[in-house]
Amino acid sequence: MTADQAKKEIAALTEKINYHNELYYQQNRTEISDQEFDKLLESLIKLEEQFPQLKSPHSPTQRVGGTITKSFPTVYHKYPMLSLGNTYSQEELEDFDSRVAKGLDGDPYEYMCELKFDGVSMSLTYENGVLVRGVTRGDGVRGDEVTTNVKTIRSIPLTINAKNLPESFEVRGEVFLPRAVFEKLNKEREDIGEEKYANARNTASGTVKMQDSGEVARRKLDCYVYNLLGDNDVETHEESIKKLEQWKFNVSPTYKKCKNIKEVLKYIEHWEKKRLELPLETDGVVIKVNSLEQQQTLGFTAKSPRWAIAFKYKAESMSTRLNGVTYQVGRTGAITPVAELEPIFLAGTTVKRASLHNANEIERLDLRIGDYVFVEKGGEIIPKVTAVDQAKRTNKAKPIKYITECPECGTELIRTEGEAAHYCPNVNGCPPQIKGRVEHFIQRKAMDIDSMGEQTIHQLFELGLLKTPADLYDLTKADLFKLDKVKEKSAQNMLDGIAQSKAAPFESVLFAIGIRYVGKTVAEKLARHFKNIDAIMTATFDQLLEAPEIGEKIAQSVIEFFRMPANKKEIERLKKAGLNFEVVEQEVVMDSENLGGKTFVISGTFEKYERDDLKDVIIRNGGKVLSSISGKLDYLLAGDNMGPAKKEKAEKLGVKIISEPEFEKLLKGKSI
Repeated sequence: MTADQAKKEIAALTEKINYHNELYYQQNRTEISDQEFDKLLESLIKLEEQFPQLKSPHSPTQRVGGTITKSFPTVYHKYPMLSLGNTYSQEELEDFDSRVAKGLDGDPYEYMCELKFDGVSMSLTYENGVLVRGVTRGDGVRGDEVTTNVKTIRSIPLTINAKNLPESFEVRGEVFLPRAVFEKLNKEREDIGEEKYANARNTASGTVKMQDSGEVARRKLDCYVYNLLGDNDVETHEESIKKLEQWKFNVSPTYKKCKNIKEVLKYIEHWEKKRLELPLETDGVVIKVNSLEQQQTLGFTAKSPRWAIAFKYKAESMSTRLNGVTYQVGRTGAITPVAELEPIFLAGTTVKRASLHNANEIERLDLRIGDYVFVEKGGEIIPKVTAVDQAKRTNKAKPIKYITECPECGTELIRTEGEAAHYCPNVNGCPPQIKGRVEHFIQRKAMDIDSMGEQTIHQLFELGLLKTPADLYDLTKADLFKLDKVKEKSAQNMLDGIAQSKAAPFESVLFAIGIRYVGKTVAEKLARHFKNIDAIMTATFDQLLEAPEIGEKIAQSVIEFFRMPANKKEIERLKKAGLNFEVVEQEVVMDSENLGGKTFVISGTFEKYERDDLKDVIIRNGGKVLSSISGKLDYLLAGDNMGPAKKEKAEKLGVKIISEPEFEKLLKGKSI
């Protein structure tokens, strides 16, 4: 393909992707599947990699992320992001209304009501129709610039194509994790043995400050915008909202103009229950005077505007009887205590059970069987026990004695120092762990054997046909015919799915084998760094720490996993079955020969690159990457927190130590 052909193809793909993106976020409908959308994006990524000179900073591929940001600069807000005063009662709202009436000297006024979404406030600045900056609220006067991460949020336009756009304007919005995404994220964390996140708001807040924008993209943040600032030729807040909609911003359709405080109260009452049907957390209603001129007349206090207020819904809490505590065993052996409750109807659903997390939580709450406990839904999602109703405690309430043996296999539980959870160490003999390990292995992000399911795995286990993932590759059609209601076609589909899984790349296989704390992203980092399973299996603790984003907890878990003979045997069986246990190296497309034959050792962390990215850049520009320092080495590329031993050895041998900016000069063919 020539550059001219590539330019036309990139333009066509960009137009298609932007069209489907707008369709999904602005019109809430789709014409293609997620898989088809991803294929369009992959095609664009490949073309831009092949023709980097044609890559636009506003390309849809910016949504994928991948940039590493070591620090987020502090930026002063052009317009302060003040917090709103809160109210919890009708009386306080009526007092607010009286203050507005008084401040406007009897002039007529109206309100705009919007749901208050529980997320992270964000300021978005556009210049000449292009998103140039995304800044967190911070302290209201200044915040952190997180533009690279903001660009991964698909509902935030990277460019605005509209007539008569102001040269510069600012949009305020709320970045959030949708409920379904939050629940899926927690399920994934539980699957790899990590503590679940407490709530979606804090998780969204942590996500926008992650250093790896690729990981931010995988979290699938969303954003609703609710304010337009700057010289925008509008007279009311309603007009500014309509303008944002015209410019293809993602505005929640839940807003409403209200003529007076009575209509405001009706709006609040209407959404108190209905908000539970929305795909994100809400915690109240924001009420604003509609006229922008009247907003200026009313002005501000030191902390908040006089023309707006937030009504906060009270978290619904109910008291019910704790009938007992049961214990669940996860794939990694983690034990989760569960409160068995007298059923109650709470925040739109019937609640019978609630997680108690661990023994520490039971002790903190001083729970006893027979107690009446207060139950809330955290963010209207997850039921949680918040306290004991001490007034109802009787002498019959029995203290909870936390179990010491696994409820499934009877093995004595262990508790690692510094961790809250108890674990069953019987990895290869505990039924929930065995079945959970196979369920983890076949999931879409791992081996993607979608022709099988939880029930099939359960039956195969009960029949004694499935004790480890490797057993999948020994299954025959005769074995599958032993399952309930399995016919010729469904049996063949299962065998075909198992056979097709052998094509899964190494990073998927590494994730699938189920090392504790090794999620999909960590598996990708390990695979890319070590290249094959044998290198990972024989890596020392310190060598594992050299891989990007691998901390002590993960390194120790990897070592312990491969220390077990049963796991080594499993790997050998999977190898014999034909699974991929090494990275398939792609042919290197050279960018230049500017580093022609020069050798590098990389040490430390870098502003613009991950270590593996640096290796690729060096190779694509004609250089070589070595693992150790010798007198023949040309350069030690030194980042932050470089190992002192390498620095000392380089200085002793007279090897030139260069910084990241100096390296970039070499890349451009300049001398240093």
